[in-house]
Amino acid sequence: MSATHSLAATAGMAVPFVRLDRDDPELLEELLGEVRAVAEQAAFTLGAYVEDFETDFAAYCEADEAVGVANGTDALAMSLRALGIGAGDEVIVPGNTFIATAEAVSMAGATPRFVDVDPETGLITAEIVERAINPRVRAVMPVHLYGATVDMDPLLEVARAAGIAVVEDACQAHGARYRGRRVGALGDIGCFSFYPAKNLGAWGDGGGVVTNRPELADRVRLLRSHGERPRYRHRVVGTTGRLDALQAAILRVKLRHLDDWNAHRRRAAAQLRRALQGTGVQTPAGPMDDGDHVYHLFVVRCEDRDLMREHLAASGIASAVHYPVPVHLTEAYAELGYQPGSLPIAEEMAEQVCSLPMFPGIDEDQISAIATAVAAAPTRMTVDTADARREEEIS
Repeated sequence: MSATHSLAATAGMAVPFVRLDRDDPELLEELLGEVRAVAEQAAFTLGAYVEDFETDFAAYCEADEAVGVANGTDALAMSLRALGIGAGDEVIVPGNTFIATAEAVSMAGATPRFVDVDPETGLITAEIVERAINPRVRAVMPVHLYGATVDMDPLLEVARAAGIAVVEDACQAHGARYRGRRVGALGDIGCFSFYPAKNLGAWGDGGGVVTNRPELADRVRLLRSHGERPRYRHRVVGTTGRLDALQAAILRVKLRHLDDWNAHRRRAAAQLRRALQGTGVQTPAGPMDDGDHVYHLFVVRCEDRDLMREHLAASGIASAVHYPVPVHLTEAYAELGYQPGSLPIAEEMAEQVCSLPMFPGIDEDQISAIATAVAAAPTRMTVDTADARREEEIS
């Protein structure tokens, strides 16, 4: 088949944004079997299913401890609380992230100190963190955004020198490596979300923390279940933040597939990157030296983002925006006083980013369809020119 014929054949092909477990009949049956086993035992809260997943996930992340919690936001907030961070403290947070990163700081009683990001990667760097440290800063939360890894070793050196904790937000980077080591286990504590669309996703909300510091794991275990140990002996004010056994059973099965799924994402991302050459969009920065990218999201940048999305939707190509409003400019954090222009790189990215379909199982025809639609998308300049021509014809 010629390249021209191939592009023509894929034009108009509908491409979903994600592919969930229901689209894999064999996996679906295996997972339904796990659900039945949990239901037949009525083993819904904590217990062996959660413990077995925690053991497997700790080993997978090459960490000493893993603790299952209710969601990724709880993982972040409980990690901060386990470190003793609270009222009067500040935590360095990138402006280019999902609001949960900052929300967790607020939930712990501390204040997020927003910083800008590297213009190429969209991630924080050691230099950015070093400039933001003041006497109130107690921790930094590097976010492995979209599945790309932060350059951690220099950041860890800066944090150690300043005596501040490092809480990794790895909620979008399950299985990614940095210099041969799994992310999440590089700092003091690492946090994951198991939201269904994540690289390792549950059938509902779920989260986890990993750490090589047993005292932090013990503290999170206490916090996730009303601070009680033993039953009805409440040692601290905790919450209901446990990982459900149903979700743990599902995640344990899916964990065995994660490396293969991530490998497929990397291959598909490389193919899509090549297919998008010359289309006018800026493709995501590839993995840095010694870093990784597991492509939870494939995020491009373009000046006419909204116009391109309209064209993609008309062509049957799903897309999304992660994220349209930088966190420091949301109403939720208006009281902190950040103004437009405070973090110019994060703000520019919010205006330009567009997430294209990316999932295990995406095939060459779908990748070609995406690239064809992107290449054919009009720009603001072409639209303005067309409008001017129509006005001339009318006059």
